[in-house]
Amino acid sequence: MCHSSCIEFARNCLFPADVTNKSIIEVGSLNVNGSVRPIIAALQPSKYIGVDIQPGPGVDCICDANNLVTQFGEDSFDLVISTELLEHVQDWRSAISNIKRIAKPDGLVLITTRSITFPYHGYPFDFWRYQLNDMEFIFEDFIIEILANDYELPGVFLRAKKPTEFVEKDLAGYPLYSMITETPTA
Repeated sequence: MCHSSCIEFARNCLFPADVTNKSIIEVGSLNVNGSVRPIIAALQPSKYIGVDIQPGPGVDCICDANNLVTQFGEDSFDLVISTELLEHVQDWRSAISNIKRIAKPDGLVLITTRSITFPYHGYPFDFWRYQLNDMEFIFEDFIIEILANDYELPGVFLRAKKPTEFVEKDLAGYPLYSMITETPTA
């Protein structure tokens, strides 16, 4: 699921060297209102897999974000893309851990997600909101190359690189803004 500023972010921050002949996975790939897939496909990756929890346009494989490592293995993809997914995943820590772990060393992660003032949008659920400082903390174990607010709607954009010597940060107890309680919740 993607809107125009998410698509524009991908277009502006992914280059042929990031994609051409590389293995790509898009987590949360169901095309409801737009997709980055045509942009990526035009750059000729060696492999592109779209995963989501339900079948539909843009989905090649049914897989929950919390099961990516089990399904694909550690260090499997050169580029991991997740647009507008993280706010919908109840166990965000597990989903982010899986996203980090399936990226190869020196691989990229590209994420877009919504911030606090964005309204509730359950497809089928809507649990969390992320701010710049949240993403900075959550991806402290990566090399953050781009971290910016969405210029169009309340949200956050991230491009980060997995270090060669990756040691995953423990996110237990880190509070995010909850759409259920409307407060930071650990």
